[in-house]
Amino acid sequence: MNLIKEKLENHPFLIAVHRGSSMGNIVENTIPAFHAAVQSKADMLEIDLIRSTDGKFYIFHDGNEKRLLGQDRNIKTMDSTEIDALNYRNNIGHSVNFKVEKLENVLNTIKGNILINLDRSWEYWDTLLPFLDQFDMEDQILLKSPVQKSYLDILNAHPVKYSYMPIIKKLPEIEEVEAYQHINLVAMEIIAEDVKSPLFQDETIKSIKDKGLFIWINAIKLDEEIILFAKFDDDASIMKGPEYGWKKLVEKGADIIQTDWPNHLSNYRQKLKLTK
Repeated sequence: MNLIKEKLENHPFLIAVHRGSSMGNIVENTIPAFHAAVQSKADMLEIDLIRSTDGKFYIFHDGNEKRLLGQDRNIKTMDSTEIDALNYRNNIGHSVNFKVEKLENVLNTIKGNILINLDRSWEYWDTLLPFLDQFDMEDQILLKSPVQKSYLDILNAHPVKYSYMPIIKKLPEIEEVEAYQHINLVAMEIIAEDVKSPLFQDETIKSIKDKGLFIWINAIKLDEEIILFAKFDDDASIMKGPEYGWKKLVEKGADIIQTDWPNHLSNYRQKLKLTK
């Protein structure tokens, strides 16, 4: 993926911002949040996708309807008319004049030089991939998915070869993905629950990078149960210091780090560049 390579020429690693940067009236997974992330030195935006019952694509992480929209229904059970009628809640739970974003509006707004990771999109690839083709954004878009045959078959058959990154949780999944001849494999997201995980080991990471693939590591902390990379995360980096989180991810060879704190991670990245 040329755009990742170009950006890595200027940085030791790239910063991917989880759902954009949100605070106050700026709500996650909205165009204002993506603008805020870019202003916070983001190289890539991680955005979540859903499809309405009548086939329209929106930016939203389902499961957050009560917190963000005041709704008890899953947004994926709604049609586009119902979704368009919803208003977001801000950081203190008050209704604000922001709507759930249509994917086409987001893509048209951020078309250019910012990388886009489309998350939670894999169950829609049958209609999403043809939809994406009209935007001519192959070099900006990075698709991801769990390693599952049904998803990989669709991606393998699609004529436009979007950059792809599997979510690797077990070593055999690496070979499973590599068996596909017509997937534009550019990176791997590695998940390691603890330091004993095979995917935490230097030799595993080196073997992936030796194939010319980029390594994506998550610094985000979703909750107390889900551990994405052995607890070397944003929380540890901010509360105890970067040496307890981000520093370890860099030492492990991360090419892309996903964070909820791009400003802080950018400051740390700048310090690394100055010390070289």
